[in-house]
Formats: sequence, C-alpha cells, structure tokens
Amino acid sequence: MIGASYAADIGTVYSTPSMIRVLGTLFAGLLGLAFGSFLNVCLSRWPEGESVVRPRSHCRSCGRTLAWWENVPLVSWVALRGRCRSCGARISWRYPLVELAVGVLWAISASRALILIQILPTLNYFPLRWLESDALRLSGMLALTWLLIALLVLDAEHHWLPNKLTLPGIFLGIIYRFGDFILDHSFSFLKPSSIPLMISALGLQALAILAAASLILVTRWIYWLIRRREGVGLGDAKLMAMLAAWLGLPGALLSFVIGVLLGAVVALVLLLSPSMRKDKNEWAQIKLPLGTFLCVGGIVSSMWGEQIIHAYLRWAGF
Repeated sequence: MIGASYAADIGTVYSTPSMIRVLGTLFAGLLGLAFGSFLNVCLSRWPEGESVVRPRSHCRSCGRTLAWWENVPLVSWVALRGRCRSCGARISWRYPLVELAVGVLWAISASRALILIQILPTLNYFPLRWLESDALRLSGMLALTWLLIALLVLDAEHHWLPNKLTLPGIFLGIIYRFGDFILDHSFSFLKPSSIPLMISALGLQALAILAAASLILVTRWIYWLIRRREGVGLGDAKLMAMLAAWLGLPGALLSFVIGVLLGAVVALVLLLSPSMRKDKNEWAQIKLPLGTFLCVGGIVSSMWGEQIIHAYLRWAGF
C-alpha cells in the first residue's frame, strides 16, 4: 500500500539522515551567507543612491578599499572585532546579523525541501511535477526571504520601503503562485479547457492582493481621521500586496496580525521606559517602522504559516 510504504520511507529518512540533505543544507546556508553579504552592500548603498557594483567594497568612514579577506561573511567581522583595521571605525552589527539571518533561513528552507524531495522517489507513484513543484517552492522561498530581510532593514534604518523592491516583488509573487498553481493541477497551456481555470486563479490572486493592500489603506485613513496626520505610508500597502502575491490572502493576514502584535509589544516597551515617562512629547514623535514588523510576520508566515493557521483553526473548532 502507498500509505504504508510512505510511512516507512519517512521513518527511514528521519532515522538515517541523507548525506545529500546535509550537504544541500550546508550549501544553501553558505550561499545564503554570500547573498547576505551582497545584501549588506545594497543596504548601505541604495539609500545613498550609489551603485552596488562600483566602487569596490570600502570602509564607509575612511574610504579604504577592503582586502578580499575582509569581505568573508561573518568571519571577517569577527576577525576584525567589528572595527575597520585602518581608522578603527565601528562596523555595524547589522552586517553579521543580516548575513546570519539569510544563511540560517536559507538553510532551513533547503533542509525542509530536501526532506520532501528525498521521500518522493521512494513512493510507488510520484509525478515529475512533484519534484518541479518542490524546486519552485524552494526557489520562491529563498527569493522571498531575501526580499523581506532587505525591506525589514531598510524600513528599520531609514523608514523606507522602496518601489524597486516592492513592485518587482509583487510581480515575482504573481509568477510564483501562478506557476505553483499550474504544477499542482498539471495544467498545460496548450489545452483550451485549462484557460478558464487559469484566468480564475489569476483573478483570485488579484483580489487577494487588492484586499491586503486595502487593509493598510483603510488603517491609514482611520489614523488620519483620528490624528489628522499620516501614520502609515503607502510603502506598507505595497508590502502587504507583495505578501499577498507570494503567500495568498491567509498568509498575508497572518503576517499582518504578527506584525501588529510585535509592533504593539515594542510600543509598550518603549512607553514603559524611564526616558519616555519623563518626556511625553518624545513618545509622540517616535515613528515605529510598521514595514519592519510586517516583514518579520511575513518571514514567520512563509516558514510556518500553514502550521500556525491549522493550529488556530483546530483551537477555534473549525
């Protein structure tokens, strides 16, 4: 029976870890460190309007071009003790944290995908599209993680969610979800009978994107009615649209809930701090980066969203 062999195969996979899975996870983690290092270059230069290609990596304080060994992800920062070896200027904690975040999340994504890819060929029947679908989901997860970490940091440091990331992100998300839909249903573009279902899928995705963006726009409007000033930027609406494009409306709503709760916790901590209690005006002038919290929610939702939603539905009795 397929069910019995499936259970036996899962037990074999988990009891004897595959070398391919271990090496694949390690490779994804190292690749993530490299892409995290490149992301740091982007995060430092994009706000200044600089090219990410030229000039070569250099100290932002003294301008000295860095040697190759000063650009090794994580290792260089530790070896240099977080300072430039020429001028002694501090190198921000953001550099190792971004590299580590991308590396760890890419490794986790690859490990989970490789478990499924390893199990599938042992089943009595598995279409090639299953492997294609898992490969597509892994590629999509890596790209989405990179985008969300980039937006997370840019909003935290500069209150900036650039269109050059959110708008292409929406487009890539539409392609990703549509491709996944086609693989799941074994559709062929050459079959006229498949066209209505494809159009319907694209229409539902468009509605999900509009609904997610509208949630932020309504929040922005309500805030303006109460405070008579802007409290939520349009970049946050585009970010929510991007999350819906990649994760669907349930995943985007989960990201929103997590983001709002995280933002509320941070606001409460700041409100209870001694400095804020002394100066109430200082609290009124603080701008919390909603986009940063939404990105954290998006990462959690993309990695564990299905489990969280299913657990909630069971708890709610659905």
